[in-house]
Amino acid sequence: MKTPVVPSPTDSPPRRDTVAAVPAARRTRSGPGRSGHRISRHLPFSPWLFAAPGLLVVGTFGLFPFFSTLVNAFTDRRTLMPGKFVGLANFRELIHDDMFWTGLRNSTLYVLGVVPALVILPLLLAMLVQRHIPGIAFFRSAFYTPVVASIVVVGLIWVWMLDDRGLINAVLEAVGIGKVGFLSDQWLLLFSAMTVTVWKGLGYYMIIYLAALANVPRELHEAASVDGAGAVRRFFTVTVPAVRSTMVLVGALASVAAFKVFSEVYLMAGPSGGPAGEDTTLVMLVQRVGTGLTGRVGYASAISVVIFVVTVALMLLVLRADRKEDA
Repeated sequence: MKTPVVPSPTDSPPRRDTVAAVPAARRTRSGPGRSGHRISRHLPFSPWLFAAPGLLVVGTFGLFPFFSTLVNAFTDRRTLMPGKFVGLANFRELIHDDMFWTGLRNSTLYVLGVVPALVILPLLLAMLVQRHIPGIAFFRSAFYTPVVASIVVVGLIWVWMLDDRGLINAVLEAVGIGKVGFLSDQWLLLFSAMTVTVWKGLGYYMIIYLAALANVPRELHEAASVDGAGAVRRFFTVTVPAVRSTMVLVGALASVAAFKVFSEVYLMAGPSGGPAGEDTTLVMLVQRVGTGLTGRVGYASAISVVIFVVTVALMLLVLRADRKEDA
């Protein structure tokens, strides 16, 4: 027979909070928080694991080609030859290359002809389609359709329309004007390519302006209307100041894209760059010089470096002009 243990009067009963704290501490040591702390302690680089795929893509298809082009610009490398260091010889050759100056002229004219249209026309189009009227959704989709269309398909459609036996010349002959050499005249061909670029880019920049116009307070237009301002005056005194930063963004994006134009001119002028190559752009010159089994990769890389410097300069000029207006 077991003798019951009688607690001594001096023994104090265990505290309730101490009893409850023991399993809580055990849960803390064995719970998920402990494992998360262990992972963060032993894998401090774990956030980089999530960013690694994106960094790998950027490094492979962005940074590596960029630095490779910089290195090749100072060599005489060809497609099947590694080449050797030649210093500034490629850039000195550019100065005496007539085709380089022709490409620089055409690319600059392209910027001057396309950028103002892509800054102003999409804004007017956005103001038109932001109205809530029946059937406006159809027009929004129609204006954006050229953006998602393939540039090859768009170029072929316009070539078919502007050809000497195309739709537009057929209409001009029917009304007695006669044929117009849209694709055979040097300047008309360049202007036709600009038209295609503007037509295809309207919907893209329209979306950007729609987002900016949605943030313009309606009270500003109502106050201007009360003061007697008409639609034109409200456009210049209310709308333009409210979306000026967006116009700067659109101008910068359009400038870079226009200076690097290739597809439109290539499809409409052909690989030769139009009559006697007079419509060749800088990017077309890079493609012509640097491709093929005997392509001059080093010389094409030097042209690419010039394109990069000019595009950066264009963006800096646009940003500087915006800062002067803010001041």
